[in-house]
Amino acid sequence: TEGELGFSSTESEEESGKAQNDVYDIIISGGGMVGTAMACSLGFDPNLQSKKILLLEAGPKKEMDKAPEVYSTRVSSISPGSATLLSGLGAWDHIINLRCKSYQKMQVWDACSDALITFDKENLQDEMAYVVENDVIVAALTKQLQTLSEQVEVHYRTRVVKYTWPRPYQVSDSIPWVKVTLASGQTLHTKLLIGADGPNSMVRKEAGIPTVKWNYDQSAVVAVLHLSEPTENNVAWQRFLPKGPIAMLPLSDTESSLVWSTSHQHAEELLQMDEESFVDAINSAFWSNENQSDLIEAAGSLFRTALSVLMPNGTSTRQLPPSVAGIGPKSRVMFPLGMGHASEYIRHRVALIGDAAHRVHPLAGQGANLGFGDVACLTQVLSQAAFNGKDLGAMQHLLEYETERQRHNLPMMAAIDLMKRLYSTNAAPMVLLRTLGLQATNALPPLKEQIIAYASK
Repeated sequence: TEGELGFSSTESEEESGKAQNDVYDIIISGGGMVGTAMACSLGFDPNLQSKKILLLEAGPKKEMDKAPEVYSTRVSSISPGSATLLSGLGAWDHIINLRCKSYQKMQVWDACSDALITFDKENLQDEMAYVVENDVIVAALTKQLQTLSEQVEVHYRTRVVKYTWPRPYQVSDSIPWVKVTLASGQTLHTKLLIGADGPNSMVRKEAGIPTVKWNYDQSAVVAVLHLSEPTENNVAWQRFLPKGPIAMLPLSDTESSLVWSTSHQHAEELLQMDEESFVDAINSAFWSNENQSDLIEAAGSLFRTALSVLMPNGTSTRQLPPSVAGIGPKSRVMFPLGMGHASEYIRHRVALIGDAAHRVHPLAGQGANLGFGDVACLTQVLSQAAFNGKDLGAMQHLLEYETERQRHNLPMMAAIDLMKRLYSTNAAPMVLLRTLGLQATNALPPLKEQIIAYASK
């Protein structure tokens, strides 16, 4: 009704003016890594300078003048493509000044066989990816956002309780925008609502966008690891165990970040262990050969010999991961793992980005990168629409965003899910299949380069 949407026929001119003040061109709901990057990206775009943009974040403002002494357990592997986006927003310099660690090589191997694959940049000056704490990324983007106060309003500690959607193409006296009701009772209106509010997105649920999702029977245990001795520490290590992958990402010359995906029961056990037992479990997970069988080993060895004759340059030298000596104080945390994908990224006057649109298993370290890819694509689409004088919330150009991002995200998500399923068993036929597949892929440099290029976007 008219009254519900902010206007009544007897409304005074003063109230009418106030209502107009609460109309934004774009409201971004959620100020995590992806939402804050979206606000910065829109704020810096020359075609959107005249637009009224607002970022709503339920939590406090994250500020950081220097990196905290203790590393955070929540880190992201940032691809060169995402680093380029953050650099263009002016945030990468802040990240470098706080802290991040690059790695040039990745070694992935199977606990049930001798098969391994290595990814490295031919020129070791090139970084494969960067490990950055999520809080550092948000703080760096927040710092940049402060320079954009003319372009982007930010409301922290602001919780949304309800979204009211306009009917598409409605013709009436009511406001045809999305209505956002805050916990304070204040109502705002926006021509385009961007949902950056995470895997349990309220924007997605209230817009009625269906999601295909399932929980893996797995939890991830994360921790900050202290290495036995200082090392160059520029390799990311990942080993596929029967219950799930264990990965160690470099944080500094003496510390690494652990992400161990395993069964819920085993994750609980890992959390209850004393520090010494936990450290032993990690070292054993990376070093032990107890899951290997002679039959698989013999078949793998024959195949490897044949490959080395056919492709002499296609073999990799196995490196041994560093051993772990201890863990950071109170750094052991676990969280359940799942997969989710919104069947649509857009609706009339709504667009979803980041985890609100897609949630993936951490085994490929692509979660944040998919979100930053969404930011770059949606900014480009909205910039072009503004340049052409179009309505920013119209489906016509939002469809371009959805098409382009689904074309990139779906194959990546399918590959990650397939990897998870392929490696979640120690049944001999499957172990043999993946052993041969891993070795064959490792022996084909052009294929490996394609995989690196796709993951680097």
